[in-house]
Amino acid sequence: MRLKITNARIWDGFADDYVTEGDVLCIDGKIAEIGKVSGAGDRTVDLKGKALLPGFIDCHFHAYAADANLGWVDSLPVSYLAHHASKLLGDALDRGFTTIRDAGGADWGLWRAIEDGVLRGPRLFYSEKALSQTGGHGDGRAQHIEPCGCRHIGGLSMVVDGVDQVRQAAREAFRRGAHQIKIFTSGGISSPTDPIWMQQFSAEEIRAIVEEAETRRSYVLSHAYTPGGIRHAIDNGVRSIEHGNLLDEPTAKLMAEKGAFLVPTLITYEALTIEGAQLGMPQAQVDKIGEVASKGGEAVQHARKAGVKIGLGTDLLGAMHRWQLHEFRMRGAVDKPIDVLRSATSVNAELVQRPGELGCVKVGALADVCAWEGDPLSDLSTIWEKGPSLVVKGGEVMREA
Repeated sequence: MRLKITNARIWDGFADDYVTEGDVLCIDGKIAEIGKVSGAGDRTVDLKGKALLPGFIDCHFHAYAADANLGWVDSLPVSYLAHHASKLLGDALDRGFTTIRDAGGADWGLWRAIEDGVLRGPRLFYSEKALSQTGGHGDGRAQHIEPCGCRHIGGLSMVVDGVDQVRQAAREAFRRGAHQIKIFTSGGISSPTDPIWMQQFSAEEIRAIVEEAETRRSYVLSHAYTPGGIRHAIDNGVRSIEHGNLLDEPTAKLMAEKGAFLVPTLITYEALTIEGAQLGMPQAQVDKIGEVASKGGEAVQHARKAGVKIGLGTDLLGAMHRWQLHEFRMRGAVDKPIDVLRSATSVNAELVQRPGELGCVKVGALADVCAWEGDPLSDLSTIWEKGPSLVVKGGEVMREA
């Protein structure tokens, strides 16, 4: 299959400006030529001067987050969640996200369905069930529930305690094909029994999980809001910090020294504040939002100043997934447009361990690209206001408006 995209202003995912104006030839799912391309393709798309960017990568997505009430999600069969995931993934693809990293819940069956073309969606890097200690952010049981002596397994996470259990859980996740492992090292909003400031998992438990990831040439990502939770994670080998809203300057400097990534998810707090309660999030959890919502932008600025590699994620739940492109609005308020775009492309590609293959427009890379009106490199508003006019995944047109 030869797809020829013509008359494009091409940004490669790295440079400060468009690298060239011209054509992109995609052959058998990869970019074969860039610039002045002679000859025809099996299909030709004329962009008429629109901007052509790498396909976006959302590094904090929950395909099985069918509802804002995660307690309800925990009670649902995976077959029901998979039907919801089909819509959420298809919609994400139409927004220009050609890759997502699922931060808890997605599994081999969902990945295989996408790979086989049974399900229309972005490329998927999945974590299997996120790992939580008892009473941690991934423990969705209400306070009145008595312990049953069994391991709690929810829709997005599972409870494990002690070095032996966490090691076995990590090994099982990788056996089932997980691309990376997700853990929690501080409290969170959408959990019933843990305060935001609560530090979670022992150093020994975290190191055991990291060791298992390293044996698979993979890595661990951790939900963490507080400086203490962030330090606890990166001091024990965690590579990617999710959210990080309460990050301070000294901790940002430590993250840079350790080579850790930060994946802010600013839009989810705005969406939860506006719609969380009416979409089913329990009031006690809605009340937690204010503890972290106002600090996310400041955390991004601390990280940028310290030289931390900053990715992009959304962490939306249920119907709030429709806010996905508004992460660019939130990030653009505290970061340069070009840096936000790098976060969503080349930085995230490095984070998911696919640099030069994803998140870039270069010869030999996978042909995942999207076209936009206006000049997104200087004005991000075209992204959330209009959406992409063209989405290509693996050299195949997924959406053309």
